[in-house]
Amino acid sequence: MDVPRLLHEARRALGHHQTGSARQWLAQAQALAPDDAEAHRLLGIAALMDGDSRQAIGHLRNALAARPDDATIHMTLGNALFESGEDDSGLASLQRACELASDDAAAWYNFGRALQVSARMQPASEALRRAVELAPDYVKARNALATVLTNLGDASAAVATLRETLRRHPGNADAWFALGNLKTERLDRDDVARLHDLFRQPGQPDDARILLGFTLAKALEDQADYPAAFDVVREANALKRRQLYWSRNEERARVEAIANAFAQPLPAPLDASLGQDVIFVTCMPRSGSTLVEQILASHPEVDGGDEIPVLPDILDEESARRGSPFPAWVPAASAADWHRLGTEYLERTRHWGRQHLRFTDKNVSNWAFVGAALAMLPGARVVNARRDPLETCFACYRQLFATGIHFSYDLDDIVDYYAGYVRLGALWRQRFPRQYFDHDYEALTQDAEAQIRRLLQACGLPFDAACLAYHQTPRAVLTISSAQVRQPLQGGTARAPRYGDRLDPLRERLRAAGLLPANG
Repeated sequence: MDVPRLLHEARRALGHHQTGSARQWLAQAQALAPDDAEAHRLLGIAALMDGDSRQAIGHLRNALAARPDDATIHMTLGNALFESGEDDSGLASLQRACELASDDAAAWYNFGRALQVSARMQPASEALRRAVELAPDYVKARNALATVLTNLGDASAAVATLRETLRRHPGNADAWFALGNLKTERLDRDDVARLHDLFRQPGQPDDARILLGFTLAKALEDQADYPAAFDVVREANALKRRQLYWSRNEERARVEAIANAFAQPLPAPLDASLGQDVIFVTCMPRSGSTLVEQILASHPEVDGGDEIPVLPDILDEESARRGSPFPAWVPAASAADWHRLGTEYLERTRHWGRQHLRFTDKNVSNWAFVGAALAMLPGARVVNARRDPLETCFACYRQLFATGIHFSYDLDDIVDYYAGYVRLGALWRQRFPRQYFDHDYEALTQDAEAQIRRLLQACGLPFDAACLAYHQTPRAVLTISSAQVRQPLQGGTARAPRYGDRLDPLRERLRAAGLLPANG
């Protein structure tokens, strides 16, 4: 069999995700033509499909050496570099692909998505707009563009983009979910009817039904049909819960281990001021933490860092280095160890802040790592964004998260997780009274200026009136609440009263766990 035929068979195998067969065909092709660029390109694709980005990069660079002006190879190499953590090199390759194939919508989409993932929202919007201009029916590009527009604060343009997507593709579950997930766009009766038909459509895949179910629940809520909204969101949660692994016992054991590890005093820090430019924002999901960060980021001395993954990454890496999971190694950590980890954190996050400015870190897992964070960075401050327990737990239940929040699809799981959050919060409050500050969402809605003054004081910041007009602050916001924090503060946002006795089981679970008063 000649090389073209072997390459054809390899492409066909890759089209069926049969990477092993593809590699066999390609090995035969390379035996006949060791330097064939297309064989190297296809081997790079096979490696990417198998999750081996490093091997993919080697093959793709070999292909590029033979065909340096091939836009497709540049695009594939850029994706591989980006997946391996080489963001700048990956973006350069993706940009080169766009230069070589300026009329290729896929090249612009891949470049735009990489810019989006690396939080470079303005250039991401420009690249994705170009992809949509070249291919108006490119649904992935349209949905990605809508998300970026939302992050940039242009919710009206995001809505228009999604509505046009749904006009072209009425059954696209991703576009429906993105529209509902804006939070600020009211869905009407026609939307309810369309969503209901799609949700109940025979043969609808579970992943699509989940997206449609959460959106339908939001649409029913917009129409004040709360009993129906609850029934639908319960069904969607049950579907999602079956797809995930989550253990209440494992979570309880994790919280217990962290509490025990930090029950004893930490070693005196080598530099008590280390980390004084960092403000950690801790929270349960859907508890107002994005609002807290937006207020702080409106201050001229603070940059909003959003959900930075560095703290949990460093703790995972230290655990791997020691061959012991966090927090088992905490009692053995010296002041020098904590100083080393804190310095590493500041080095990795230096691009989040500018000179003489402070920055926020509101990673959703921070609440469990406060002890480690303040051991590493004793000069840092911690703001715990709190909201009513019932409202917080129900808000989690109403939300389909992109990734990682596996506890939120079952009410018992949510209450257990919330109990762990409260337990460690009490420990941090006791251990770090000068650095740990509780910020109450309900109090903020009652007297915004007084609470914002308290917040700034707790963070060691002078009062600035810009924090009162936080919704006017121009910055990219990357969380679910990105559209909501562009609006002035509103009272009357509690949803639990509207659902009445449908939430009685959740109330009872919270009372039994000591998280709600008997008459709460």
